[in-house]
Amino acid sequence: MSDPVFVIHGVANRDREGFTADVAALQAATGISMVPVFWGDLGADDRFVTAALPIRPAMLPGARRSSGLRDADEPPSVAVPEPVLASALASDPQASNQWTHVEAAVRERLASEDQQGGSGLRDTPHYGEADDILESLAEEWTRTEWLRRTDDPLLLFETGQSLAEALIEAADLWAGELGSYDGLRAGGPDEGRMRRMVRNRLRDLDRVAGAAIQGAAGRLNNALRTKFGPGTARFLGDVLVYQRHREAIHARVRESVDGVDPALGRTPERPVRVVAHSLGGVIAVDMATAATPLWTSSLVTFGSQAAFFHACDPRGGQILPYSGSQPVVLPPSLARWTNLWEPLDMLAFAAAGVFRLHDGSTPVDISVPHTASTGVWTHSSYWDLPSVASEIGTAMAGREKQPDE
Repeated sequence: MSDPVFVIHGVANRDREGFTADVAALQAATGISMVPVFWGDLGADDRFVTAALPIRPAMLPGARRSSGLRDADEPPSVAVPEPVLASALASDPQASNQWTHVEAAVRERLASEDQQGGSGLRDTPHYGEADDILESLAEEWTRTEWLRRTDDPLLLFETGQSLAEALIEAADLWAGELGSYDGLRAGGPDEGRMRRMVRNRLRDLDRVAGAAIQGAAGRLNNALRTKFGPGTARFLGDVLVYQRHREAIHARVRESVDGVDPALGRTPERPVRVVAHSLGGVIAVDMATAATPLWTSSLVTFGSQAAFFHACDPRGGQILPYSGSQPVVLPPSLARWTNLWEPLDMLAFAAAGVFRLHDGSTPVDISVPHTASTGVWTHSSYWDLPSVASEIGTAMAGREKQPDE
């Protein structure tokens, strides 16, 4: 094929020269002639988006600080494993299968102490007291704010062990004072003492867990906003601008195509080939499926949201809304589609679950490997990945990989 491939960039790209250099590098890697389509000057004004990003109060000028080593209302800096944080911040206020772990921990610790013969529990039937303790614990557990939200087995087990340990220590003290364990045993002269101990200890543990989770969540939120906030804000800004000024951006693409040959893309006999990143993929799909389409023989998108946008807000043109029961059939004006996504790219979506091509085949979704050098924010990393250049070369040569290859 002698006609070049048109390359459309995505969101937050305001550097025409940098984009042109990226396309030149991609052209060199694939050996395919390419034309950059720059529309970033029509995008959102993203110079001041960071002014709208929330930051931790302690970071604001003039924020009141304590005389200690950390902010007065800042939770202790406690390391919280990611599964614990994720489960505790979930919307479901009562995680399932918690009690198995808590009960096992309490019984194991009490049984261990009983075997060692080292506490005020040793003079009474052991599992009777365990049942009493667990009954009180079960009643108080539903009143916790944080512990009842986690399904992390380790946190639940350690919580049960800590509760049992506190009761063992109290039993030793009270056995010395009272001469027996009756102060903790249900039915004894001070039955309420055990319940108060369970309640108070559980509230202490819940408060510590909550402080650790909130502290970790606050640091995570700050890190995510610092690292990803500006990029996400610019993404949203360009999406909003595109929704409002779609015609102007489409006209820019058409202008670039006409600059090569005004006949390109206007008929099925002279289709174009397109490579598009991020929102550029949405632009390419919108234009290829419009009432007056940009006829496209081969499309490669990477880190794109076309399927996601159509599922949320039908794009119009020649394609029907997605019903959820079967894929939407694309018109013949979009003949082939390869969709690349990187595993850590939160802005990349699959296409095959939402769309079918006119010939009954599916768009080909291909996961490109993550490399350590790209870090965590991978949405802009595609341009430098050899695997992306390789997949583009394969698709534009007229042969697309099948999902099982």
